[in-house]
Amino acid sequence: MAWIKRIILCLVAGALGGLANSIAVWLFGAVGISQALGFMMAPALTIGWLLPRLFYGALWGLLFLLPFWERRWVLKGLLISLVPTAYMLLVVFPKLGKGMWGFGSGATAPLFVLFFNAIWGVVAAYFLLRTDGKA
Repeated sequence: MAWIKRIILCLVAGALGGLANSIAVWLFGAVGISQALGFMMAPALTIGWLLPRLFYGALWGLLFLLPFWERRWVLKGLLISLVPTAYMLLVVFPKLGKGMWGFGSGATAPLFVLFFNAIWGVVAAYFLLRTDGKA
């Protein structure tokens, strides 16, 4: 029973991290920060855009089941966030025609992806810390 609770908490943590990540991506685009710094991404905050991000954020949250750095939650969140970052830069962007590392979206695309996924990782880890789902 404890494992089921931990799995559910990791899924929720990942979804909450996905929500925080999505709001940051949207906000940076809406106020023009992304574009001003060379990242051409300014999505509309719609359910159709948000739901897949919450779903995949939840799935990535299962990485928090890995038993390491459970007392160093910020570092664990940042380290785990490198996995979806690599996936985005090496799989998703090329499939979208943005090229390897997403340079088709601007020269700073890899830095923005790293930053936004770091938000996901830290928020998810913090949620797990606060709910005793470890981190």
